[in-house]
Amino acid sequence: MHAAVPLALPAPGAPFETHVVWARSVPLTVPDRGAVEGRVVGRVLEDAVPWDYAALARELVAGGRGPVLDLGTGSGGLLASFAPLPAGSAATEGWPPHLPVARRRLGPLGVDVRATGRGDDQVLPFLDRQFDVVLARHEEFDPDEVRRVLRPGGVFVTEQLDSRDGIRVCAALGAELPWDPDSVTLDGAVDVLRGAGFVVDVAREHEGLRRYRDLGSLLGSLRTTASPVPELAPLTPEAVARFEAPLRALHLHFAAGHEFVDEAPRFLVVARASY
Repeated sequence: MHAAVPLALPAPGAPFETHVVWARSVPLTVPDRGAVEGRVVGRVLEDAVPWDYAALARELVAGGRGPVLDLGTGSGGLLASFAPLPAGSAATEGWPPHLPVARRRLGPLGVDVRATGRGDDQVLPFLDRQFDVVLARHEEFDPDEVRRVLRPGGVFVTEQLDSRDGIRVCAALGAELPWDPDSVTLDGAVDVLRGAGFVVDVAREHEGLRRYRDLGSLLGSLRTTASPVPELAPLTPEAVARFEAPLRALHLHFAAGHEFVDEAPRFLVVARASY
């Protein structure tokens, strides 16, 4: 069982080891963390995006179009908030710790939650033309597979993290970004969706920033998200030792009253499956 997060973060000037211990106590499953926009988690402040993904998705679900598929549902909290859900709705999740949470939450609502692998080239475990709406928030997708499971005229809505997200943290820690910073972009998403037979109705971009105000918050964020420094994310003693010098330099930066600012770009696409 994961330890509960302490009610209060250590002060920025608290000892280095205190921040590491606090970050290790952050649960790997934080319900609905991704459902809160413009959020403050501890002392992490992220710019709010200029659209409301949840409201857009809720409108589509409530519009009576038909069954909904939520790709990468996480713990299922956002999809559950749209209840009642259309009959035949489903969800996928590729991270094992989230699966039982999502099934407990969504099963009573009639949602079939399927386990999937990670990556953008996987075959979705559903029939052709099974859904009227497909949602994907911060989840990789195969445009051909999304097109296959959508009925003609069906709608695909996705909010994605641009692959520049986390690039400054990597640089500060002396780590190589584990993905190509140009691999996930608005232009690229629009191109592949059009190539798969979609008509793109909305394409919006947001050049957001994320501000960290102490070491514990930064380490906790790396632990609970798609980390740009995956070898540090478990926060084992060996991982911390490997990055100890740059981590201690960041700790001194925070203790002196400064922030660390990283990039947090996002984009939104709404597309229709052509007839």
